[in-house]
Amino acid sequence: MAKRSKLNNLTIIAIVLLAVMLLVILVGIFLPRPEEIIQGQAETSDYRVSSKVPSRVKELRVQRGDKVKAGDTLAIMDSPEVIAKMAQAEAAEAAAKALEQKAQNGARQQEIQGAFELWQKAQAGLEVAEKTYTRVARLYDEGVIPAQKRDEAEAQLKAMQATEKAARSQYEMAREGARREDKAAAAAQVARAQGAVSEVQGYMKETVLLATADGTVTEIFPEVGELVGQGAPIMNIAKDNDIRFVFNVREDYLPQFQLDKQITVYLPALDRHINICVKSINVMGSYATWKATKALDQYDLKTFEVTALPINDKDVQGVLAGMTAIYKE
Repeated sequence: MAKRSKLNNLTIIAIVLLAVMLLVILVGIFLPRPEEIIQGQAETSDYRVSSKVPSRVKELRVQRGDKVKAGDTLAIMDSPEVIAKMAQAEAAEAAAKALEQKAQNGARQQEIQGAFELWQKAQAGLEVAEKTYTRVARLYDEGVIPAQKRDEAEAQLKAMQATEKAARSQYEMAREGARREDKAAAAAQVARAQGAVSEVQGYMKETVLLATADGTVTEIFPEVGELVGQGAPIMNIAKDNDIRFVFNVREDYLPQFQLDKQITVYLPALDRHINICVKSINVMGSYATWKATKALDQYDLKTFEVTALPINDKDVQGVLAGMTAIYKE
C-alpha cells in the first residue's frame, strides 16, 4: 500500500511539472514581447579657442554656459614679448624707409656742387696743360729745348685729361643719384621690414581671442593670471545648430536604422518627440562591442554607431549635448 501511495505522489509531481512547463511555453508563445528600447544621446561639434603666442590670461569675458556669437570677444591675453617685438619691427621699418629715401633722393645738393667744382678745377688744369704742351712742342720743333721737356709736357697733358674725365664722372654720378640696383635693394628692405611688422601685428591680434562661430561655452581651462603656452586651449565652445544624435546599435537591430530613413525619438529632458534622419552607420572598432552568442549555437553580434540628424532645425531648440534620446521599436 505504501509503495503504491509513493508511486501516486511521483505521478502527481510529474503531472504538475509538465503542467508548469506547458504553461511557461504557452506564456512565451502568446505573451507580447517587451518593447525594445534603444538609447542614444545628443552630441555637438566643438571647437577650442587658443592663442598662437605664449601669454598670460589678462581677462575672461565669458563664463561656462554663456551663449556667444561669432566675433564676440572671449578673452584678452597679455604678452609683453609681442609688444617688444612690435617695437623692434617698427624701428627696423623706419630705418629701411630712411635708407630707401636716401637711395631715391641721391646725393645732397652740397655734394653735387662740390663734385661740379672739382670738375671745373680739372677742366682749368686741362686747359693749362694743353697750352703748355703746345708751347713746348713748338720750342722743341725749333730746337730750343730737348725732347725730355716735350715728353714731360705731354705726360702732364695726359694726366690732366684723365683727371678731368674722373672729375666729370664723379659729378655725373652725384647728379644721377644711387644706382637702379641700389634703389631696388632699398625698396626690398622696406618690404621685408613691413612684412615683419605685419607678422607681429598678426600675433598681437591673437592676444584678443574671438569666437569663430555661434555656440555655448562648455569649458574654460585656465584662470585669470595663469600663463598658457603657444597653442594651449583656453576654452571649449559647442556650436549651435549642429546637433546630431548618436546610437550604439547591435547589428540585429540595424534593419530599423537604414540610411536616409526617418525615425522618431523621444527626448526625456524636454518631454518632446522629434523626427530625425539616419545619415551614417559606422562599425565600432572595440572588441567590447561584440556580443558573444556562440555558446547558444548562434553567432557573434557586433555593435555599430548610427548617427542621425534632425529634419527640422527648430525641433532641436533647447537640445544640449549629452541629452538622452530614446528610440522605441
